[in-house]
Amino acid sequence: MSRVNGDKATRKDKCVGIIGCGWLGSALAKELINQGCQVSATRSREESVNELSAQGINTHLLFIPTEQEALNKHRIFDCQQLVIAITPQLRQGRIDYPEKIKQLIQAAEQSNAVKQIILLSSSAIYNGLSGDVTEEVPLILSADKVQLLHEAEQAALAFAQADGQRCAYVLRLAGLVGDSRHPGKFLVGKNKTLADGDAAVNLIHQQDAVGLILALLNTNAASGIFNGVSNTKANKREYYQRAAQALSLPEPVFSKQETKTDTRVVNGDKAQRLLSYQFVYPDLLSWL
Repeated sequence: MSRVNGDKATRKDKCVGIIGCGWLGSALAKELINQGCQVSATRSREESVNELSAQGINTHLLFIPTEQEALNKHRIFDCQQLVIAITPQLRQGRIDYPEKIKQLIQAAEQSNAVKQIILLSSSAIYNGLSGDVTEEVPLILSADKVQLLHEAEQAALAFAQADGQRCAYVLRLAGLVGDSRHPGKFLVGKNKTLADGDAAVNLIHQQDAVGLILALLNTNAASGIFNGVSNTKANKREYYQRAAQALSLPEPVFSKQETKTDTRVVNGDKAQRLLSYQFVYPDLLSWL
């Protein structure tokens, strides 16, 4: 699944909890189970719980925000390592993402079991920026979505302790693609001319997202923030037209009269260097 130098296996005497076990989380759960690890997962709907349980993933119902005392008693907080993979739902107009993360962190702090938290965040936190973007760049908190994502990230990072007894990581994932989420289908049905064709694509394959999470579960690196993004060098026009061609679908049409685009390229060097991770799909043009 992943290429991590040394092929260090996740500690099999501990439980990994996945909060919000959706498309990415279920792929992670299956890989951990294949490695012989104990996995516990949550979903917010009963039908989703039943669906994952039928796939052999130990899954429980969890809906947040909720009453804190009840949340503190949820069995997911018996796990030593937690991956928080809930979606912010910012496009749906939700603004309670930071509140949800704060509730989860408070419950983890009340637990005597949880020692590590990994929050799956988004490279959308770099909205408003241009050029080569690393984890250290100052954020534009007034830009769309940024303040909410930043507040959630800071809540997660506050779980860490200076003595190393507890650690916390934020993985800022770029746009996710995979065999069941092919980019050639992303713009199907868009019956209009699209803008920003010259903007860079920032994407990561599901398999590499899982690989980076596995690397974080096993790292001795100091708590902090990591970008999760491939090294694909292409603009949106080139990439999505090539992706449509790969599936023999109509190519999306981009405006020929482009306004100047301040293109943003998310830099993923830190994760590859400090986590000793080698991408399975470094170039998502070749993957098409």
